[in-house]
Amino acid sequence: MRFLLSLLVVFNLVAVQSAFAYEKTGHRVVGELAERHLSDAARLQIRQILGNQSLAEVANWADEMKSNPDEKWRAANVYHYLNVPEGQTFENTERNPAGDILSAYGEFVATLKSVNATRAEKEHALKFLVHIMGDMHQPMHFGHASDQGGNRIKVMWFDEVTNLHAVWDIFLVDKEKLSFTEWSDFLDKATPEEIKSYQKATPIDWVHEGLAMREMVYNVGDRDFSWGYVYKYRPVIRQQLLIGGIRLAGVLNTIFAE
Repeated sequence: MRFLLSLLVVFNLVAVQSAFAYEKTGHRVVGELAERHLSDAARLQIRQILGNQSLAEVANWADEMKSNPDEKWRAANVYHYLNVPEGQTFENTERNPAGDILSAYGEFVATLKSVNATRAEKEHALKFLVHIMGDMHQPMHFGHASDQGGNRIKVMWFDEVTNLHAVWDIFLVDKEKLSFTEWSDFLDKATPEEIKSYQKATPIDWVHEGLAMREMVYNVGDRDFSWGYVYKYRPVIRQQLLIGGIRLAGVLNTIFAE
C-alpha cells in the first residue's frame, strides 16, 4: 500500500496536503505513548467512549475515513493542517474559514468536555483528536499552501523519487524498522520534569514550534536524501513523537478530570 501511495505521488495523481499523516506507525506511537501516561480517571472515561479499543488502535481512523465517499469527510481534510504562507507569521495569516487543525482541536476538545454530547459524538471527537495531535507535531502539517505542505516538493530518498511531506510522514519513521510498541518502549523515558514542561505548552505554542521546525525542513539542499539526512533529523522525529504522545496524555487527563 505504501509503495502504491508513493507511485501516486510521483505521477501527480494525488495532490492533497493530508495524503500522508505520520502514516500508520507514527500515529500509533503517539497514541501508545499517550495511553501509558493517562490518569486513572481519564483511562476509565476513555474506556466508556472507545470500549476495548486502545488509543493506538484508533489513531489512524481519521485518515482511514478519507476513503468514505460522504462529502463531510472530504470537507474534514482541512482539519489535518494549517497553512502559513512563506514570509508570514501565524498571527498575521488569514485562517481558512472552512477550518484548520487548530480550530479542529478546539472543536474536538469542546465536544469531549460537553455534558450534552452523545457517546457517538465523543467517540468521533476522541478518535480525531488522537490523530491530529500527531499531525500537530509533524512540521509539514504547518506548511505552505503553494506546495501543499511539501507534497509538491520532489526529493530523492535512497535513490527513489518521493516528496518532502512523505519523507517526514513515513520514511524517517519507518527507516528505523521498529513496530509502534518498540518505538514507544524506546522513547518512553521522559522525566517528570520533562513531562511537565512538554504539557505546559499551549496549542498556540505547538503551532509556533511546528513553524520554526518547518523552516529547517524546507531547507532541502540538493534534495538527495540518504543516511546523512536520517542522521540529521532522527533526533527531531524522536522528539516530536514523544512530545506528541506526552501532550496528548496531558490534554486527555485535563479533559477527563473535569
